[in-house]
Amino acid sequence: MLPTQRRRAFTCAMTMALLGAGLPSVAAAAADRSDLSHFYDQRIKWSACAGDGLPEGLQCGKVTVPLDYANPADGTLDLAMARFRATGKSRGSVLLNFGGPGGPGVSELSDGGKDFMGLTNGYDVVTFDPRGVGRSSPVSCGDSTDEAMGSTDVDPDDPDDGAEAESEADESADVRAALDVLRKVAKDCADHSGPVLEHIGTVDASRDLDVMRAAVGDKKLNYLGFSYGTRLGAVYAAKFPKKTGRMVLDGVDTLTEPLSEQGIIGAQGQQTALEDFLDWCTEDVNCAFGQDPRSAREEVVRLIHSLDEDPVPSDFGIPFSGQDLVGAMGQALYSKELWPTLSRALTSLVQDGDTRGIMGFHSGGSKVPGTGGHARNEDRNGNGNGNANGNGNRDEGGGGSGDWDGGLVDEGDIPLDNLPAALMAINCADDPDRPTAHQITENLRKLRAKYEQASPVFGRYRLAEALMCYGRPKGTSYIRDEVRDVDTSEMLLVGTRGDPATPYRWTTETADRLGPSAVVLDNKGEGHTGYASSKCVHRKVDDFLLYGRLPADGSSCGSEE
Repeated sequence: MLPTQRRRAFTCAMTMALLGAGLPSVAAAAADRSDLSHFYDQRIKWSACAGDGLPEGLQCGKVTVPLDYANPADGTLDLAMARFRATGKSRGSVLLNFGGPGGPGVSELSDGGKDFMGLTNGYDVVTFDPRGVGRSSPVSCGDSTDEAMGSTDVDPDDPDDGAEAESEADESADVRAALDVLRKVAKDCADHSGPVLEHIGTVDASRDLDVMRAAVGDKKLNYLGFSYGTRLGAVYAAKFPKKTGRMVLDGVDTLTEPLSEQGIIGAQGQQTALEDFLDWCTEDVNCAFGQDPRSAREEVVRLIHSLDEDPVPSDFGIPFSGQDLVGAMGQALYSKELWPTLSRALTSLVQDGDTRGIMGFHSGGSKVPGTGGHARNEDRNGNGNGNANGNGNRDEGGGGSGDWDGGLVDEGDIPLDNLPAALMAINCADDPDRPTAHQITENLRKLRAKYEQASPVFGRYRLAEALMCYGRPKGTSYIRDEVRDVDTSEMLLVGTRGDPATPYRWTTETADRLGPSAVVLDNKGEGHTGYASSKCVHRKVDDFLLYGRLPADGSSCGSEE
């Protein structure tokens, strides 16, 4: 994010110089705006989306944005967009982001657009593939995505008294080897992704949102963001407070906690969701793990260890490991609606070694459940950790520096690992913490113990995610330091009490940071986000976006059950 810091320093210096010359300070902003005027003056050319099996009325288009907002002449990116037209009199557009980070919006709207048809009573419902995601210059790490997930396998057992010094030396060597892997992963991601990797963070994406706002012809941005999309919306509100219209943030992300703490909270939430699922599953004679909830939890751990030691083959020709299973279950547990499908998929895996059902859940991020994207992710993303080569003619996985031109890629050329690669890249670009090798070596044993205490199933997987930024450039501190006390019109924040990915306290903490503009809706239900699972939340969100009817701060929706 150094280009952003250089831009801010340059703008400040120019402003001081102009003030010294007796000119108004707005001249600096006008000069910066003139550099971007041709991006803001564009209009999207919409046409019917190409492809079979797409919903009637879905239109596709693209918008062009600068690769680097500090140097807009250095290159451009095309961002894929899609929309459903308003059925009645339109008051403009509402832009959707489904989360991730790294979730493609176009395919999600195509698969689950029916959930948002109520909004077409007053809006064009619009979404997009963010920079580095989907068809928008997708990033990739090639084979290294798989290597990264095993990079934290350092034996946590306490050494025997007589061999303590030797064991500590061995462990230190193991950690150094793991860091070497992470450094290689970072290099491979840069080699496979091209120049977009340096400009993939949420601050740049928020500026893309503002170009999209202008390109659809709106004076203010009306927005509905889920999970990671709430982080994007909050950053937009801080960057463009006077351009923020009706904004809803559902499944509210943290703006302050480092990735290491986020991982522990995520592991705890997923462990609770897994135990709830097993309580439900073991009531059925067909449950893959028997009828006793306690022994079922032990069976899950044994299955994961067995697959890590001896992965089974998959239809994609890629071994399916225990950590692949963990990632897939983590996705399925975001919604109770998916539990019957998850149960059948686990039975097929345990009884027949059939990975097809479980791999359908493995997409790598935290997106709004219920939008129908899981089967599509099975076809395109595989287990999320595959080799990105062999996709059409893009040998570098869709984003290699040798063939990168900033244009949209074909659907079939999206790298298999795009979603997890983008998740790592965006989270790292948004996080300023970069512990040294010495700090990691000193703290890894203790950190791993905290993760495994949080969850014997998800702890290792989340710890690997928490260390992904080693070897990458330092991320921006803007979100942690500057996104607060926004001067916008009122926005609605939805927090779900039983959310396994974004705990309810993040909703209230983020509301406090954003200031009086933030109004909290307390959803006393389960699952990740509320819009797709709660009729009450759905109604209140639509009422606010369509008619401006905002619920009282602290009001609630009861459990659907």
